[in-house]
Amino acid sequence: MLDIHFIREHKDLVKAGALKKHIDIDIDKLLELDDARKDLQKKVDEYRAEQNSMNSSVANASPEERASLIAKLKEIKEAREQEEAKLKKVLHDWQLLMLQVPNVPDVSVPEGKDDADNVEVRVWGDKPSIENPKSHYELLAGLNGVDLERGVKVSGFRGYFMTGVGAELTFALWRFALDFMNEKHADYTHYIVPSLVRRESFMGTGYLPQSEDDLYKTQDDEYLSGTAEVATMGYFMDDVLTDLPKKVFSFSPCFRREAGSHGKDTKGLIRVHEFYKFEQVIICEASHEQSVAFHEELLANAEEFMQALKIPYHVVVNAGGDLGLGQVKKYDVEAWVPSEGKYRETHSASYFHDFQTRRLNIKYKDAAGKMQFAHSLNSTLLPTPRLLVSLIENNQQPDGSVKVPEVLVPYMKSEVLHPHEAKKN
Repeated sequence: MLDIHFIREHKDLVKAGALKKHIDIDIDKLLELDDARKDLQKKVDEYRAEQNSMNSSVANASPEERASLIAKLKEIKEAREQEEAKLKKVLHDWQLLMLQVPNVPDVSVPEGKDDADNVEVRVWGDKPSIENPKSHYELLAGLNGVDLERGVKVSGFRGYFMTGVGAELTFALWRFALDFMNEKHADYTHYIVPSLVRRESFMGTGYLPQSEDDLYKTQDDEYLSGTAEVATMGYFMDDVLTDLPKKVFSFSPCFRREAGSHGKDTKGLIRVHEFYKFEQVIICEASHEQSVAFHEELLANAEEFMQALKIPYHVVVNAGGDLGLGQVKKYDVEAWVPSEGKYRETHSASYFHDFQTRRLNIKYKDAAGKMQFAHSLNSTLLPTPRLLVSLIENNQQPDGSVKVPEVLVPYMKSEVLHPHEAKKN
């Protein structure tokens, strides 16, 4: 959420930011509502003060004066209640619009309507030369590493079971991710966070109300999160933090309805309803320079992880129309998928300035002792099972076997996964 004073003082900048993100928002209407809100609040406060003053007068009045004062007091109370009713309506409309105002994107964000306009920043790794590459689900099926048929039977559309070496590879990736962060990025604190989260954290991180259709909701007005970012940020809600930055490495099961994706990636592990992610989250001082530096750090961690697995990828900077409501800037890491002949997103790294922390009321005291809203950032480190797609396909051999990335061999106790050695379910 942007500060209303910032919106008022930088109206044209906010309008330009919304235009760059292709978000339709009436900033002039918001400022009109803000004027009405302030005027009505002033009237309500004046009536309340007059009412309080008259209450004292009634208590000290003579019997002859009391009747007329009580009548006048009733008129003031009725007038106050009328203005309060108006204020309540204006406040509702004002708050609704405030929640829809997008953060202002960085000047370095490219113009564009959607992900087709994202701009490639760099490319890493050599794409393997594979004649007639098989898909990840064909390879995993040959290894008895996935069961999509029983997944649908038990869980419904987009359901899956990771079995045998598929499950082992997933566990190996998780264990490698933990060792990777412990050995190279020990300044991150490890959290296991809930995926069942109350509405306030979704509102605070900006997933509500905009993305409600993509969330599973319980009968208790709680939601299942699609990223550990939501619960991790909620952990610090209403806190005054010390010892910034806070660096957190969070894990959680994740859920996404994939609303609006009918007919897309209907087979395989790219787009599923239930998955598991390791997420990096940083909360730092309210400094644009720090946010930019930590944004690059988060991206570098994700790239270093991909390079350790030797998965070819490229990095794109997201166009304005492909940014979320709160993001100032975002990078995507996209891994090469041989069977499709294109890159597919595996990681996203974003920074938000104080957009999330203002909504979640996360503050700190600066060097002068003044309260400030902190800045927040996050990035994927490991999405599973999605990362298995590129890992399996890029390491496939002509006989249907799959080479295990060197860094995972200690966890798998095998260098090559052979179809004829795969255990039957």
